[in-house]
Amino acid sequence: MWLQANWEEPLIFEKGGKGRRGYIVPVDEEIRKEVGDPLVPEKLRRSKNAEIPELSEQEVVRHFTRLSQMSFGVDQGMVPLGSCTMKYNPKVEEIASSLAESLHPLQDEASVQGIMWVLYQMQDWLAEITGMDLCSLQVPAGSAGELAGVLMIRKYNAKKGRTKDEMLVADTAHGTNPASASMAGFKVIYIRSNNEGLVDLNALRSSLSDRTAGFMLTNPNTLGLFEANILEISKAMHEKDALLYYDGANLNGILGIARPGDMGFDVVHLNLHKTFAVPHGGGGPGAAAICAKGEIANYLPGPLVKLGKGQYRFESPPKSIGRISTFYGNVGNIVRSYAYILGLGSSGLKKVAELSTLGTNYLIAKLRGIQGLRLYPDNEKPRKHEVVYTGREMVKETGVTAEDVAKAILDRGFYAPTIYFPPVVEEAVMIEPTETEPKEVLDAFATALREISAKAYSDPEEIKKSPLRTARRRVDLAKANHPSTVTPTYRVKRLRESGNISALV
Repeated sequence: MWLQANWEEPLIFEKGGKGRRGYIVPVDEEIRKEVGDPLVPEKLRRSKNAEIPELSEQEVVRHFTRLSQMSFGVDQGMVPLGSCTMKYNPKVEEIASSLAESLHPLQDEASVQGIMWVLYQMQDWLAEITGMDLCSLQVPAGSAGELAGVLMIRKYNAKKGRTKDEMLVADTAHGTNPASASMAGFKVIYIRSNNEGLVDLNALRSSLSDRTAGFMLTNPNTLGLFEANILEISKAMHEKDALLYYDGANLNGILGIARPGDMGFDVVHLNLHKTFAVPHGGGGPGAAAICAKGEIANYLPGPLVKLGKGQYRFESPPKSIGRISTFYGNVGNIVRSYAYILGLGSSGLKKVAELSTLGTNYLIAKLRGIQGLRLYPDNEKPRKHEVVYTGREMVKETGVTAEDVAKAILDRGFYAPTIYFPPVVEEAVMIEPTETEPKEVLDAFATALREISAKAYSDPEEIKKSPLRTARRRVDLAKANHPSTVTPTYRVKRLRESGNISALV
């Protein structure tokens, strides 16, 4: 077969034949006679038929099944994406999630007391895990949690009549931090890291002013290092009547061991789709929580689940910023996280952090002395959930880049780690083993990196051709992302008819 010979699946526009359908739409002939054909008003009708593939149901099923077999996921192997916590999710959570699928968000509260009890417990558990007073599950994803947090800080200061329009952001922060702050109307001020990879306290103090609303920070930070001066950072912020915001992307490294609330954080967002086993990646499905303590908890997005007179009910905090999404968040995914936490318990959650930290530092030991890849920062401080290497030396000595290394890893049975992030690290390679990978897998991953390093110095051109064993060979990333390369449906059709479909490659 063509597929077996080339190990590439044709575009769906290349398949099928004219007039093929995978469904039949019934049409009432009497209605058509009475109101005309078609039923769509003239101004909304197409001038010509939509140019869509014409395939039978079987052709569609086979096409997407083959595409799924050409893909790679955590059920097949290690996905060491730094800061993304792509870990194996127990399948029992799929069953738990399905129990909520028959519920409708417009049902009367009295008819959904069971799921409201689950949401109430989750609010309470996440508040305890983070050291906060109150949690809202209304946000649908981590980025929405960030936006909710900074909107809370903005409204909190506005209610007090303060002009605080500056948001501090660590230079190692996730890109959504400055984006969320900017969307909320804040001027973003970056706080640089010192040579140890931690927040530079002098830079922080010199940037603080009466206009400072808050500081967006994650701990452990994006370099995998615990901010040892976090209590000093918290004190400096609160002395200026500013708030400390916790990006929960890296909670996996301290889960059950340290709590953001005890470090002085005022607002915390959590990625349920990272830390608490909701499926993650490919655009969703996400789920998140936003938690707060003290006075600012009154500004959480609503509604929250409250208990009164023996019944659960939805109620928003008194100064709530309102809704961030429709209804009550991604309830089905919240149930997934509920099952995950319920199954592990407090001791199990602590073991998650211990094993993820152990895995990271074991991998560091296995890679010690690897040619061309150097720890960033290059010190002996233990890492938590992830580790960052710089390939600066490898580029200078061989021409092999972090991108080349990542593509070569694909040829060795692993997904690629995060590269070129954080941007403060030149030729960054960020690896997060997670707690779910056994020793043998970490050994194999370290061996793969050492093989790539050795080949980069002996035959760099071979590495630069990677990947060679995947369904799709290396593509030109710049060309692939340029708007001019987007191929409209009509062009695909024309090229197919002309027999020149290779022009699309």
